[in-house]
Amino acid sequence: MTATLETAAPAAEQAALLGFLTHLGDNALILGHRLSEWCGHAPALEEDIALANTALDLIGQTQLWLGLAAEVEGKGRSADDLAFLRDGWDFRNLLLVERPNGDFGATLMRQLLFDAFHLPLLKALSASTDPRIAEIAAKAAKEAAYHLERSSDLVIRLGDGSEESHARMQAALDDLWPYAGELFMAEESDAALVADGRVPDLAEIRKAWQATVEAVLGEATLAMPSGSYAHKGGRRGVHSEHLGYILAQLQFLQRAYPGAAW
Repeated sequence: MTATLETAAPAAEQAALLGFLTHLGDNALILGHRLSEWCGHAPALEEDIALANTALDLIGQTQLWLGLAAEVEGKGRSADDLAFLRDGWDFRNLLLVERPNGDFGATLMRQLLFDAFHLPLLKALSASTDPRIAEIAAKAAKEAAYHLERSSDLVIRLGDGSEESHARMQAALDDLWPYAGELFMAEESDAALVADGRVPDLAEIRKAWQATVEAVLGEATLAMPSGSYAHKGGRRGVHSEHLGYILAQLQFLQRAYPGAAW
């Protein structure tokens, strides 16, 4: 019995770590793909390039997180396998990053809500007791800092801009706000990872997110929605119809021509 319990504990910790890493990778993958949809369609050339660069940053982070997840899984799969050959119910991304792009303002508001969470999370992960996690997070945090700076600036400019831009930004905020609660919904299995210092306590990340979002919305003259943000989502296996649409685009070539090399 003792041997069985000793074996079960590492296996449970490995599963928890695998789940957390795929969560990070899936967030970056799905949001990166969403942003890539703007390529050639943004309202200005500068914004077109900026959104494409942000998408590329996120896809690069996907490669690192899912690569580490595949290593932890130990089944011989690669980051590409995890990205292109899993079915929708195996993805663990936030519902927020699945949301349609909408207009330019809606995309920026979605980005702000994610960036304000992503940067403090990555900064905390850069101090992880797992050196592999710390190394990836430290690199990704440099990119996330720019992402947050840019999304904050544009939300402020549009929110405090014309009557129409203000109205669109407020509508985007009201629509996306219910999905923000999922940012801070930890799995029960994360407790062991938090205890040994591999991942941070999301309660601390929430404080940083709240401070950033309140400051940006205040400067943007946007009203904080009165409802609470407490939406259950993808990490618990609940996805919207939007994920299927994204995966149909993202995975078409690999599924149509399995094992093909270009």
